[in-house]
Parts: sequence; C-alpha cells; structure tokens
Amino acid sequence: MTAHAAVSAADTKWNCFEVTIEAGVAHIRMTRPEAMNTMNKDFWRELPAIVKDIDDNARARCIVISSTGKHFCAGMDLSVFANVGDRDGAPVDRHVAGESFRRHVHHLQDTFTCLDEARMPVIAAIHGGCIGGAVDFTSACDIRYCTADAFFTIMEINIGMTADVGTFPRLCKLIPEGWVRELAYTGRRLPAQRAREIGLVNEVLPDHEAVVAHALATAREIASKSPLAVAGSKVMINYARDHTIKDALDYIALWQVGMFSGPHMAETFAARQEGREPVFPDLMPLRRGL
Repeated sequence: MTAHAAVSAADTKWNCFEVTIEAGVAHIRMTRPEAMNTMNKDFWRELPAIVKDIDDNARARCIVISSTGKHFCAGMDLSVFANVGDRDGAPVDRHVAGESFRRHVHHLQDTFTCLDEARMPVIAAIHGGCIGGAVDFTSACDIRYCTADAFFTIMEINIGMTADVGTFPRLCKLIPEGWVRELAYTGRRLPAQRAREIGLVNEVLPDHEAVVAHALATAREIASKSPLAVAGSKVMINYARDHTIKDALDYIALWQVGMFSGPHMAETFAARQEGREPVFPDLMPLRRGL
C-alpha cells in the first residue's frame, strides 16, 4: 500500500472509534461499549472524518466496521437533538427552526452517505442489537454480516418518530418492501436468520469473533483485487441501483472508455501463469481544493 506523509485516521485518537490499517484493510471499531455505542455528537463528527481520510488518501482498499460490547449499536444518542433550532435559548419562529432542523438532518444523513460514496467497499460486522440509527448506518454499507444473536430494529416508531437518516431510501433497495413496512410500522425485532433469508445480511456467523474474522477475510480478498476494478464495480452498482437499466448500460460504456485497463488484466493473467498474487497500483489520493 502507498504510504502517505499526512497523519492518518489510524494515527489519531478518537473518542468513539479505534482505527487500524493493515494489508490494505482499514478496520474501524466502535469503542463505547458502556454506552452500547450510541451515536453521540462525537460519533457524527468522527465517522465521516475517518472514512473521508481513508477514501481521500487511498489509505486502504476495503473498510470493515465492527463494534464492541453487548450490542453493535443502540442507535441515536438523543443529546444530538438537544437545542436544535434554538437560538441561545431564545424563542425562534417555528418555520425558521424547521429550516435549521432540516439542514441538521441533512448533516446526519451525509455521515452515512460517505460510506455509500467511498471509493472502496465497506463491510459491516454486526453483533447483538443493530437498533434505530444503526440500521441507517449499516444499510449504507456494501456488505453486511452478523452474528446468530444479532437483531435489527427500526426503533424510531417506538419513540414516536419517523426514521430519517437513511433507513427507508436504502432499505427499500435491499429487502422486499413489505418487510420494510412491517418493521417500520411495528418496531419489531428482525432476527439474524430472517435477516439472512430476506437478503439484509449475506451470512450469519456463530459469534462476535467469527463475524469479525469473516468480514476481515472478505476484506483481504477484496484488497487483493485491482482497486480500480473494485472502485468501478461499486460506482456501477450504485449507479444501476439509482437509474434505469438503459441509463446504467450507457454509463458503464462511458466508464470503460476512460477506465478500462489492459495492463491490469495482463498482470492478472501473468500472475496466474507464474503462480503468484497479482500486484496492482493503489487508487490515487484525491485532490481537495488547489
């Protein structure tokens, strides 16, 4: 992997996360088990900073997200909504407050959209409860694995609100609409095996250690492939999800005009003939500003 001079997410002390990068795989772990890894204000600041650092600087070829403690994540810390729309405690016109709150929700949504838009795949290793905002969180990942004791809950209905940070736009693309409606209207738990049956998760593993190991093994396998081809696959899958078949076919044709790599294919064939692993260049760091 390419070395970068700037301080990376893996070298930074975070309040909600621990980050390691090894052999092309970035492992982001939530580290507030005593609070069931609820999403406090630091969470919303730190996650996009970590992901964007890895993505912008091409520090890894795949990202794994896991957690600690009893539950993967118990959802939103309600302190995030404290004083939203207030102006130093003074009364504010409700329409003005509404405009401000809308922008606040967009900010929260963008935190998970960065996973969807990252150039490298993101794998979630889920154990225990994946509750409320954590469903929004994991639905923005490319691949989900979970433990046998895992469960998913659209908790918002149970506290009198509508899920708003990504559950519905993404979940409706992942599982049958009837299941989305049942979970959204009732707030029931979706157990691990049923989640696998309806396609929300790819595999169910026995326990936390096994699910993290499986996610990391898949990430290492992805990291062994051409980063350009993997990034192109993610772009095209996302584009096809959001557009018609005709539009997606045209877009992949345009993509191939600029991104088709004969040398990468040649390296693949040569490596097979020589009985070795292929060697591919990393993605380039992105230029932000001048």
